Amino acid sequence: MERFDVVVIGAGAAGMMCAIEAGKRGRRVLIVDHAKAAGEKIRISGGGRCNFTNLHTSPAAFVSANPRFCISPLKRYTPADFIALVEAHSIAWHEKTLGQLFCDSSARQIIDMLLAEMGEAGVAVRLGLAVDALEKSAGGFDLVIAGVAVGCEAVVVASGGKSIPKMGATGFGYDVARRFGVRVAETRPALVPLTFEIGLLERLKPLAGVSVDVAVRCGKARFAEAMLFTHRGLSGPAILQISSYWREGDELEIDMAPGVDVFDALRRARSEQGRQSVATALSRHLPRRLAQLIAENEGAAGNIADASDKILRRIGAAVNAWRVKPVGSEGYRTAEVTLGGVDTDDLDGRTFAAKAVPGLHFIGEVVDVTGWLGGYNFQWAWASGWCAGQAV
Repeated sequence: MERFDVVVIGAGAAGMMCAIEAGKRGRRVLIVDHAKAAGEKIRISGGGRCNFTNLHTSPAAFVSANPRFCISPLKRYTPADFIALVEAHSIAWHEKTLGQLFCDSSARQIIDMLLAEMGEAGVAVRLGLAVDALEKSAGGFDLVIAGVAVGCEAVVVASGGKSIPKMGATGFGYDVARRFGVRVAETRPALVPLTFEIGLLERLKPLAGVSVDVAVRCGKARFAEAMLFTHRGLSGPAILQISSYWREGDELEIDMAPGVDVFDALRRARSEQGRQSVATALSRHLPRRLAQLIAENEGAAGNIADASDKILRRIGAAVNAWRVKPVGSEGYRTAEVTLGGVDTDDLDGRTFAAKAVPGLHFIGEVVDVTGWLGGYNFQWAWASGWCAGQAV
């Protein structure tokens, strides 16, 4: 039987960070993944440039049944810490919007950086191999990896969630947790497009491909970013963000002209340029196709001079407070992350070890901590991986 001090299951962002830190401490570390390449989610992230962190990282940007759990890890390993690592490897980066940091060149640079760091730390890397068995033993844990017996003192589960199954995502980490008596909070797709029923889709069909800046609300949550009409429903950053808070049966309220009182603007247009169409006046604040559809739906096809206050008020409400009820989401197929996961009440907040199973740790997306869109989930991966790496 081969022996290591630590076996990390999952060669993604969190797993590689953990392996690096444990290796730096002189631990004999093996990292294993059933994928044939390390960091596949890193590779495709940020349009291939990897949105590797966010300057505005704070606990408020994370969703969890226990919102306080992420506070300590995020303080212990910050965006500045990861930026220092990136710069030590001479990787050029830039801030795009809202504190989002991207590589100037390729996401591959982040993967290569992590692989190089693991190499320097003496980490053994085995890819394209499945973990067939994992059991508790007197000395720690016994594993069977592609038919080979491996023993270790500590196991770190960094296998991610169920999002993007075409890249090999599975519920492996949740299965491990349950098998060892660790609770798992209900999981669901997050940062995912939302879908409409057939009748509404048919009415909105002309808008497929139209993008507009919006402020969207669901309960107390509010995001102001771009929204995209699709042939299935709604997508774009604002919708992906709100999807982490939306539940079946919830209604969204969407302001498609934030900062503009559309009713007031249309009344002014009526008094100043009454011979223009309502759609033309509305298109000063919205994409033309969207303006035309709203005007038609509200029975305002003629000149704005002929439109009553009642009609203009209806149009204003349709723009500034569009209420719509999605019927579902596009699911794990297109979800960027998984909401829910290993219950943080069952984990030690400093080491990420299962309280009832010494030596068994869970980090990254598999844990019930989910960040907003824009680099927050990578920062959670770095922070949780770094913390576990100090403890295993």
